[in-house]
Amino acid sequence: MTSRPSPDGEAVPPSSALTPAWPERAAWGTATSLRAWQTAALTEYFARSPRDFLAVATPGAGKTTFALSAAAELLGRRVVDRVIVVAPTEHLKLQWAEAAARAGIPLDPTYSAGSGKTSTDYVGVAVTYAGVAVNPLAMRIRTERFKTLVILDEIHHAGDALSWGEGVREAFEPATRRLALTGTPFRSDVNPIPFVSYAPGADGIPRSVADFTYGYGHALADHVVRPVLFLAYSGDLSWRTRAGDEISARLGEPLTKDLTAQALRTALDPSGEWIPSVLAAADRRLTEVRRHVPDAGGLVIASDQDAARAYAAILRRISGEPPVVVLSDEKAASKRIAAFTEAEKRWMVAVRMVSEGVDVPRLAVGVYATSTSTPLFFAQAVGRFVRARARGETASVFVPSVPTLLGYAAEMEVERDHVLGRTITDEDDIFAAEQELLERANADVGASDELLGSYEALGSQARFDQVVYDGAAFGHAGEVHVGSDEEMDFLGIPGLLEPDQVRELLHHRQRSRRPTAAAHEPVPDRQPSTHEQLAVLRRELNGLVAAWHHRTGQAHGVTHAALRKELGGPAAAIANAEQLHARINRLREWAAKPSR
Repeated sequence: MTSRPSPDGEAVPPSSALTPAWPERAAWGTATSLRAWQTAALTEYFARSPRDFLAVATPGAGKTTFALSAAAELLGRRVVDRVIVVAPTEHLKLQWAEAAARAGIPLDPTYSAGSGKTSTDYVGVAVTYAGVAVNPLAMRIRTERFKTLVILDEIHHAGDALSWGEGVREAFEPATRRLALTGTPFRSDVNPIPFVSYAPGADGIPRSVADFTYGYGHALADHVVRPVLFLAYSGDLSWRTRAGDEISARLGEPLTKDLTAQALRTALDPSGEWIPSVLAAADRRLTEVRRHVPDAGGLVIASDQDAARAYAAILRRISGEPPVVVLSDEKAASKRIAAFTEAEKRWMVAVRMVSEGVDVPRLAVGVYATSTSTPLFFAQAVGRFVRARARGETASVFVPSVPTLLGYAAEMEVERDHVLGRTITDEDDIFAAEQELLERANADVGASDELLGSYEALGSQARFDQVVYDGAAFGHAGEVHVGSDEEMDFLGIPGLLEPDQVRELLHHRQRSRRPTAAAHEPVPDRQPSTHEQLAVLRRELNGLVAAWHHRTGQAHGVTHAALRKELGGPAAAIANAEQLHARINRLREWAAKPSR
């Protein structure tokens, strides 16, 4: 079969050779069959045949298979002649080209805007958002020449820079079809994302409107993704400020924004004891997982290249095996990731490259060792570990016991939209109990960027704090030494368990908590102050409220109000210890009942 000429003389590959994949099966080479959500999304897509379609699906659910199945069908029906895939990074661009090739849709991943024609062997090209922004006019001309399907992978990246969003809109405005994909919460800013529809919510603030949504909760119930155990570590930290003041704090306690950032950086400093202790715990967890999943791998996400190299050296001493180190978005780095994917090495250490979209299905244990703490980046990072290969596999992610990160972990299943100018108010935020006090403190003690970056880590000690799973917290509230039997109660959880088995085992661990756990603790020099006790109680209450929301869907503010109605007393931020204890106990009573 010969190629037919396009209007400008460039040959168009014979799309009739591309057998329509849907609804009988997934696109050739992507999967043996479509998952239920993919079939439902494709049914919705072809029933409506819209020009723009936004699919929001949790990382690991199979967005690539969905998109390529749609592309194969559109090509087979001659609705489109060409495909352009836009991805966030060079590595993802290559990954898309490889997946598309297996599906019978050859894409040129070396194409750059303005480089002219591509080989007639290709049905389209794969480019990056940055590449589009360099020469959007050239991409627009290419889009206009053919009936083009544009697949916008992780579309929220169109808002990473103003020029990116403008470039995407200019380049692909004339496209025949645009299929936008995302797997993580949209950014919270005032810049609309190109080709995404918005509608005002109940509060009047515009929110993005997805055409199809498949969240983590649904995917977990369908056994499409793994359950995630978040193992949180607190600890005692000390550092010196630029002014020469020495500060000591417990990681996870309510602090000002600046002090929280400095405490986290102190914990992640490779010269202290916190990060080596956590890496050792993660390696023990990986060993346990590999008893059941022999090729399971681990990933450490670092803040910068220096930290990544230091963490790799620590891991080599701990595991006896040099980890794979990925430092930048270069071709050599892509090859290292590919080699790690196919091998059985224990660890990989990276800065940002594998935070989103990169498919390494054997990753089962992660260490979140970066100071980046936005909900978007956190969700992207956790997404590297949730892809299920076989039923029963679990994922374990080690995180610093920082309230923000624990909040993200507790709300894994919450579906989020892009909110233009979102504001957080009252007790609807799980950490609202501390919010007013912290904002007031931040206003008084806010440091400049120069001051924030000027500190010296003096020392750090790690303590096992808790496991966060399915919105609930299990553990010892920072009372347990690393390397102890109590810590191993949680590190030794089998690597093959169904979600309900994980939940039951954690409840069993909590019920059978060793009464001597605190016997090995040093005698404290002083009793905690009143404000410290209240902060701990408020944090525990907020965590339980988040867990209750996770279980029932009831908004945090509604739960707080229900507790106050039953038990009396003021808002949590100004409640006394007795009132906080009463609310904590009442919530535990609710949770112990089969239903409420």
